[in-house]
Parts: sequence; C-alpha cells; structure tokens
Amino acid sequence: MSNLAVLNALDSAKTQWYHVTAIVIAGMGFFTDAYDLFCITTISKLLGRLYYYDPVNNPGKPGKLPHNVNNAVVGVALFGTLSGQLVFGWLGDKLGRKKVYGFTLVLMAACAICSGLSFGYSSKAVIGTLCFFRFWLGFGIGGDYPLSATIMSEYANKRTRGAFIAAVFAMQGTGIIFAGLVSMIISKLFLLKYETVAFQDNYVLSTQPEADFMWRIVLMLGALPALLTYYWRMKMPETGRYTALIEGNAKQAAADMGRVLDIDIQEEADKVADFKASNEYSLWSREFFKRHGHHLIGTMSTWFLLDIAFYSQNLTQKDIFPAMNLVHKDYEVSALREVFETSRAMFVVALLGTFPGYWFTVFFIERIGRFIIQLVGFFMMSVFMLIIGLKYEYLKDHNKWLFAVLYGLTFFFANFGPNSTTFVLPAELFPTRVRSTCHAMSAASGKAGAVIGSFVVATFTLDGDADEIRTAMIIMACTNLLGFFCTFLVTETKGRSLEEISGEDGKNNETSRSSK
Repeated sequence: MSNLAVLNALDSAKTQWYHVTAIVIAGMGFFTDAYDLFCITTISKLLGRLYYYDPVNNPGKPGKLPHNVNNAVVGVALFGTLSGQLVFGWLGDKLGRKKVYGFTLVLMAACAICSGLSFGYSSKAVIGTLCFFRFWLGFGIGGDYPLSATIMSEYANKRTRGAFIAAVFAMQGTGIIFAGLVSMIISKLFLLKYETVAFQDNYVLSTQPEADFMWRIVLMLGALPALLTYYWRMKMPETGRYTALIEGNAKQAAADMGRVLDIDIQEEADKVADFKASNEYSLWSREFFKRHGHHLIGTMSTWFLLDIAFYSQNLTQKDIFPAMNLVHKDYEVSALREVFETSRAMFVVALLGTFPGYWFTVFFIERIGRFIIQLVGFFMMSVFMLIIGLKYEYLKDHNKWLFAVLYGLTFFFANFGPNSTTFVLPAELFPTRVRSTCHAMSAASGKAGAVIGSFVVATFTLDGDADEIRTAMIIMACTNLLGFFCTFLVTETKGRSLEEISGEDGKNNETSRSSK
C-alpha cells in the first residue's frame, strides 16, 4: 500500500520555521519538567536545617531530613510523573495529542506555585504540603513526556526526525542548568542581604529565618516557563498523522498541515479508509505483540535500567559533592551558603558534563543512529561508574579533579547516549494508534527505575559513608551493563518514515528485523 499524500508530504518537507517553533514549544515543557524535578536537589538540605534541627539530642550537627522524609521529598514527584505518563499517554491516543497537551502545562504551573506554600508551620505540615503538590506537579510533568515526543515525531520529516525529537529532550539539560543557576543566584542574593556565620560558630544564627522564603521562591519560579508557553501550545494544530490515520479526516489533516507548513497536500479519503482498516489492532492484541512486543520490552527495559543510574546520579549530587570536596562540610558553612555551594557545583557539572551530551546527540543522531549511540552510552557509563566505585577512596582523597572528570563523563555519556535515545525510540517504533501509549509505558518504566534509584540506591549516599557510596556506584555500573544488552531488543529507525518503521504502510514490517 502506497503512503498517504499528507504523510509523504510531512516526511519529505524541508526544515521550516514551524519545525523550529514546535521544538521550542514542546521543549519548553521539558525545560520546566527538568527545572521542577531537579531544583529540589539544591534545597533539600536547607529543609533539613530549617525544620529538623534537634538542639537537644544532636546539638552539634546541622538539621538533616530523616531518610524517609528525604526520600519522600525527592521522590514523590517521580510517583506523580509515572502516573501522569500512563494517564496522559493513554488520553493522547484516545482524545488526540492537542486536546490534552495544554492541560499538562496548567497543572505544572499551578502545582509549582502551590509547592512554595504551606498549610501550617510545623515540619509535618510543611513537608506534607510540599509532597502533596509535588506529586501533582509530577503528574503534569509525566503527561509532557509521551505527548511532546509523539507530537514532534509526527510533525517532523524523516531525515531530521531524530534530531528534532532529541532537541526537544535536550531542553531537559537546559532546565537542569537553570535549576542550579536560579538556586545559586537567589541564594547569593539572600547571602548579600543577610549576614551569615558557619554552623560551627553559632548553631542558631547559621540558619537564617529568611532562608524559609528562599526555597519557596526557587520552587515557585518553576511555573514561569510553563505559563509563558501555554498560549503557543494551544495554537498548535492536531498532528496530521493523528487526524488522518486515527480520526480518518484526510481533508482536515491536509488543511491543518498546509496552514503551518509550506507544503501542498492532496486529500485522499479512500486511501485513509484503507489505512485505518489495515491498522485496527489494539495494544493488547496478538497482532501487536507479534509485530512490536519485543520492541516494547526493549524500550521499557532500557529506560528502566537507565533511570536507576541517571536519577540516582542527579538526585544524590548533594551527597556526592562533599565527598568530592567540591563543597564545604555542612558544619563549616551556614544554611544559605550550603545552598549556594551545592547549586554552584550542580550548575558546573550540568554545564560541562550534562548539557553538552544532549546536544552531541542532536547533532550526531542522524549520522551515527540511535542504536549505536545508545550502546556506546550504556557501555561508557558502566566503565566510568565502575572505575569510580573501585577506586572511590583514592579518587576522593588523592585526586578529586580526576573524580570530578569521571563523574562528569558519566553524565556526558548518559545524555550522549541512552538518556536521549530511550526518549526518541518509543516515539518512532510504534503505530500511530498506540504511539503515545507505548511511549508512556516506556517512560513510566523509566520512572519506576527512577523511584528505585531515589528510594533504594540513593540511601547508600545519604550518610556520606565511603563503602556505601562505592556500593552504589558499582550497582549503577551493573544496571548500565544490563541496559547495554537490552538495547539489542530495539532496532535502528534512522532515515525511514514512521509508517515504514511500524508497518502501517502494509509492507513488510522492518522493525521485526534484528538490529545490526
């Protein structure tokens, strides 16, 4: 069966200004996602000082979040994200991508603002409020994963599709940078305004009461990019592929795509009916699992294994930095100074290690391909984490700069590797009818790994014990190695149309072939 004219036009369209606009509109959602998820790393120690200092039983140590509270504060958004991915991914296939796309931004903006509020003064009230709204913040964030990836894949031409999807995801790196930068700037402004002393010099004055406003401002600023993007997101039309193949309206698809892209499209109502008739099988059908079952297992398993390591790395930076001597010990600084130093270290690592990896993927994904980038990324992450784990005490005590380089390289190859490709591949491998749902299932599997990373692996780093940090690094090296082998369940999608990849065009389904 020959492809529809609207789909051929989309696949062969030259890169135009609207493609760039779509990348920015979708990408700003990921900027917001990353900022909201990772800014908690910069302020969680401050919450411990403000609300959990124990002058009776432990007067000589700064307040610290108990393990269960720390896990809840850091990880509750991940539970929300997992839930949101599944719900909004399913709704994206049932109702259309556009109809639910704006609601995710509204939810993110509202909950980011509410995260800075508290229903009470006690530690339980503050932490309880924070966790409640961060769960729903994560719920909105979760919806952005399958919807943004699916929309970008269905708008893009086949020559640059991978680069466009990767560029949307690369905004996550910018969001992580800004999480560190904004926290650093705001904490510095508070430091300039309010005099500080180290905890060891004065237990009480080292934690400024004004710091209670600082962390709220950091969280509430996460609403700003979502609000700025909302209008433009609502102006985007439904994707031509959804309108033509799922709604069966070739005329509307041609009109929508002709309006935003400079292409001439013919409507083909009869051919649309044939396409729909040959692709009616459901997600849970035998036909789907025959065609795409191993790909779904591949995308889910690789994203799951990646996020165990990736989120362990990102959410435990505050515990690793003191061990690397990138920040002072907690008793040597005030509460605001600790936030500033943690934010500065996070900013530097993100700028030099995290951010470049995303854009290397954007520039090389159509040259090297998704499959090779993912394989090499998993392998290099395993190597660097294993070296850190085996030589941890030597690196920590005698060569902190090599430690910092190796640690930064793990971030680089995560992002010039599986953190980007696990986002791209589920948006390409599956049919239009279930594309958003399959991406959601893959992403939710990743967040399940992130939950394990933040609730289980991260507990090894909370006390700064050398043996436990070494164990955490070796565990992450092993999970990355497993991800390397699971990558062989997926296939290369570079340079082919979505319908050719998924078999929707009625030809031999090339995704059933083994990767080479």
